[in-house]
Amino acid sequence: MDAHLLTKIIHMTAVAAALMVFVLRASTLFIGVQGQQPNPAGRKALVALQHLSFTVVFITGAILLVMKNFQVQPWFYAKIILFLVLLSSLMKAFKKDDTILLAQRRAGLVISAIAFVAIIILVIVKPVFA
Repeated sequence: MDAHLLTKIIHMTAVAAALMVFVLRASTLFIGVQGQQPNPAGRKALVALQHLSFTVVFITGAILLVMKNFQVQPWFYAKIILFLVLLSSLMKAFKKDDTILLAQRRAGLVISAIAFVAIIILVIVKPVFA
């Protein structure tokens, strides 16, 4: 197995892990909510898994970019922007701040879900922007 394929497998496994952790963390905004804060049960483990999976996605993505000599398709830039939207909206949704309303947290979650789905669609469809 060559290095490119192995890196791609690790990248996609990390994306799958990020998606699973995303769903689990999203459930904390609906089940067992305490005031305006998400359910604290399992918070540290979920945060650690989410950080680990997104870090692996970022690092393997950078490695794949170097392996391709920075030659990318135009949809790649949309994917990067959506990834930043995903990260920033997740930060808003799960920030430890009592002034953020539960409705705002859920709105951030919806935005991040849309960004995550859009990234997956971009990768599958690989549209040609001409």
